[in-house]
Amino acid sequence: MARETDRFIAQNRKARHDYLIADTLEAGLMLVGTEVKSLRKGGASIGESYAAERDGALYLMNANIPEYPAARFNHEPRRPRKLLVHKKELDRLLGAVTREHMTLIPLGLYFNERGRAKVQLGLAKGKRKADKRAAEKERDWKRDKARIMRARG
Repeated sequence: MARETDRFIAQNRKARHDYLIADTLEAGLMLVGTEVKSLRKGGASIGESYAAERDGALYLMNANIPEYPAARFNHEPRRPRKLLVHKKELDRLLGAVTREHMTLIPLGLYFNERGRAKVQLGLAKGKRKADKRAAEKERDWKRDKARIMRARG
């Protein structure tokens, strides 16, 4: 039985610390052959990437998929990759980005059951320093409370 975190090729763990995630959605990823091989091998990084609109389509910018070592004609590691979303979802996302000053950030990169590369996108708003401190304080209190409850029996 596979855990939920086992299916991810790459995760953006810092995203939930730096941003308040309002909504998540799954998007397809348009890749070339050597990118797919490289993803299956592992080593992709989406820590500093984001999604942006260009020419009426959504693109994953600044994601690093390393070159596949056994190929002669390789891909560019940080090239913009087109994201495949329905037109209705695209309009909703771009509306939220322009109206509410939100950001589209990738939370995870994985292969679905059919073997297709997918990106889990989060519609996010940046946290302020005080918000980050409050979240950390709450997490520490929950950990301490669980420790106290275990000690009591």
